[in-house]
Amino acid sequence: MLIDSHVNLHAPQFDQDRDAVIDRARAAGVRMMVEISDRLTTFEATHGLAMAHPDIWCTVGVHPHEAKDAADLTADHLLTLAQRPRVVGVGECGLDFHYDLSPREVQARVFRQHVAAARTSGLPLVIHTREADDVMAGILKEEMADGPFRFLMHCYTSGSELAELAAEMGAWFSVSGIATFKAAEEVRGVIRAMPTDRIIVETDCPYLAPAPHRGRRNEPAYIGHVLDKLADIRGWSRDEAEARTTDAFFALFDRIPRPAD
Repeated sequence: MLIDSHVNLHAPQFDQDRDAVIDRARAAGVRMMVEISDRLTTFEATHGLAMAHPDIWCTVGVHPHEAKDAADLTADHLLTLAQRPRVVGVGECGLDFHYDLSPREVQARVFRQHVAAARTSGLPLVIHTREADDVMAGILKEEMADGPFRFLMHCYTSGSELAELAAEMGAWFSVSGIATFKAAEEVRGVIRAMPTDRIIVETDCPYLAPAPHRGRRNEPAYIGHVLDKLADIRGWSRDEAEARTTDAFFALFDRIPRPAD
């Protein structure tokens, strides 16, 4: 089945036609979507989407860009919100040293609270990491030493060394429309080495539209283009790519019941 593991349908880019976007996704064969929380001030909208649609689930978390506005965030607060129905993950959280929209030490502190919440709840952690490979590697090592947790390296575009370390720790990886970009050969090289049974796909809509839609607003309906590119990169048939990513998705997001095929 087609699954979009990372959508931002609460984003203002969808305010004029959100229902139509969801309808187009279903018409394109998308049977499940995970609506991602990027800040607590919009969590009610994120959670509301999951409650309103039987094929949408959600996470709870704070993106590193927004960490400055949640500097006092605690794992306990995340755990309270994670107890709501249809919440199946913690994040999107992590480190972004490209834009540095929040102080780096605040990003790290807020990220560690997410790790603690994921460890306690057993929910998978959705990690964003950009231009922070060494610091991310250090935090993952330290936190894993304190107790295991499951995690997803979302829309992975970082280096091969961090990818190898994360894979050794049991990470899942998600592939986005970036894999279709002509200049993204390094990303495709990392994708070729990802663990076969721990790869899933996402759009990260409304961002990162895959070819042939690059430059436009992204939608879940375009996830098939990402899946096709993943199949091409890994030398899989389309059916094999769909089966492998579906199995990997339900192994990671194990709070979501798997529907009958």
